[in-house]
Order: sequence, then structure tokens, then C-alpha cells
Amino acid sequence: MGLHERLAGGVVIPAHPLALDDQGAVDLRAQRAITRYQLAAGAHGLAVGVHTTQFELHDDRGALREVWELAAGEARASGRSPVLVAGITGDVEQAVAEAELAVELGYEAALLSPWGMTERTEATLLARAAAVGEVIPTIGFYLQDSVGGLRLSRGYWRSLFDLESVVAVKTAPFDRYRTGDVVQTLLAHDRWRDVVVLTGNDDAIVHDLLTPYRATVDGEEREVRATGGLLGQWAVGTRAAVELVSAAGAAVASGSVPLDLMVQASALVEVNAAVFDVDHDFAGCVPGVNEVLRQQGLVRTARCLGRDVLSPGQSERIAAVRARYPDLLDEEFVAANRDGWLA
Repeated sequence: MGLHERLAGGVVIPAHPLALDDQGAVDLRAQRAITRYQLAAGAHGLAVGVHTTQFELHDDRGALREVWELAAGEARASGRSPVLVAGITGDVEQAVAEAELAVELGYEAALLSPWGMTERTEATLLARAAAVGEVIPTIGFYLQDSVGGLRLSRGYWRSLFDLESVVAVKTAPFDRYRTGDVVQTLLAHDRWRDVVVLTGNDDAIVHDLLTPYRATVDGEEREVRATGGLLGQWAVGTRAAVELVSAAGAAVASGSVPLDLMVQASALVEVNAAVFDVDHDFAGCVPGVNEVLRQQGLVRTARCLGRDVLSPGQSERIAAVRARYPDLLDEEFVAANRDGWLA
């Protein structure tokens, strides 16, 4: 099965966290355990080197290689074939070099993040996408403003979809209008069947998985929907995410959405509000993911490479949603298998 078919089949691709020890070095034992957890949970792919993996990791090429290599090795050892997505950063020269390293290590696609670029404009983003696309298939990325994204026009998306190397787009502006810009532009594009939409809107996961966008173009009826996602939220509760995507796909196929699925939608927003620290404009979103894993015993600390730290009260709020929504955070599954993953 080709990359397009695998991405279009309803994928859960968690954004891989970065586990550090108390001294701030990569904790390889915990890092390996996270990968094992996500694969055992049934994840269809792994996104490594992305925002949740901490963009500062890209400042150390040796550490980046180590983390990418470890995840790829665990994926091979699992006996499965998850889609390996490499988070790519920096200007063209750095991005191309990272893409070449990713291909060397067995990664199949690159998620293009704006972090580390000297000049972030639509023109520079498109030029970099074209250059990286010469090396590896690419995934476009609409990143929310609060963590470094910028507003992108429909013209930008039209030009991005012109690139045959673009196999998917991750919509994560946390904004329905901007999400609509991406999907409506794709609907009108000649490559509308070739580009898979992946939700990254952690505040609207279920809605994105259920909502079709439709249009008639030159007499042709078209429909586009996010069939899966690439999410920081799915770095935790990965098994529940796999079950959710399956349930959403079944609901779409039947033409009827169970009320319980919409109840789960609101519950996921509550969980995400704690983990991603909406009370403080997402300041603690990366350490929040690590804090869930710390409380569950998979990592030693919520520490990050950069300045990101937990916000006041965030740890307590995370503990509260863990108690309230244990199924959405895989509490029993992690407790039963944690020691084996850490072995």
C-alpha cells in the first residue's frame, strides 16, 4: 500500500514527545518507552521532531539523529509498518539537510514547521516546501499563532497544493475560518484527491473527523474530510484516539453520528484544555503533554529543552482530568503495560 493510501485510510499519528532526565539530557529509556506505548496502542504512524518533540532539539543535529533513529528502530522492531513523519525546521539549507537525514533513517514524509526560519513569509515557506519536496514527500502545516504560526492566504494553499510532492496537509490553526480556507482551497484544486487532510485542531478533533466539505467543480461533485490526524493531544491517550478514529469512520459510513460521539467531543476539549494549558494561552502545551506521561510513570520529568514550563495550577488540572476521563487518557492500558515498555 502506497503512502497516500495509508494516510487516507484513517490514521492516528501522535506527535512524539521528548523525554528528558533531571539534568536535561535525552532519557533514552523513557523515550523508547513512549514509542513502544504509542505503537502498542495501535498508532498508524509517528511524527518525530515536531512541536511536541520540542523544536529546540533541532539545534543539536546529533541529538536529533539519535531521537529519530530510536523511534525508527522501535517501529521496525514492532513488526508493523507505521508511517514515519519527520518534523523539518529551519531555512532551506537546514531543512533539506534534515530531510536527507530523515530519508537515510527511513522516514517517509516531512511535516514542514516554520520554526527556525530567518524570514517567515508565504514566499519563503513555498520555496522551502519545493526544495524539501525534492528529497521527501511533504505535509503542509497550518500552525496556530500562539505557538509560532502565521496567517496564510488561500493563494498560499493553492500554490502549495500545486507541488506534487505535497501528500497531505495538517490543519492546526485552532480556527474554523482558517481551517475552512485550507479545505475549501483543496476542494477547488485539481489535486483534491491527492492531498490527504489531517486534523491538528486539538480543540475540534471529533468535529474535523466527522465534517465533510462539499463543492461542485466543473460539474463534478467533490467531498473532502479529515480522515485522520497528526496531533500533540494524541501523544497521550493514543489507544483511545485509535478507537475514536475508527468510531468516526463508522459514523461517516453509516450517515449517522451517535450522540455518545459528540459527548466524547466535548470531553476531549476539556482534556485538551488542561494538557495544552488554554488558561495561559497554550504556554504550557509541551510540558503539559510530558506532565501527563510523568504522572502516569512513563517519564521522570515534565522538563523541556527550552523555556517552556508548566503553568501555575496546570499539574493539578491535568490530575483532575486524568481522574475524570481515565478512558480518554489510557489510564488502565498504561498502568498495565508501563513496566514492560520501560524494560
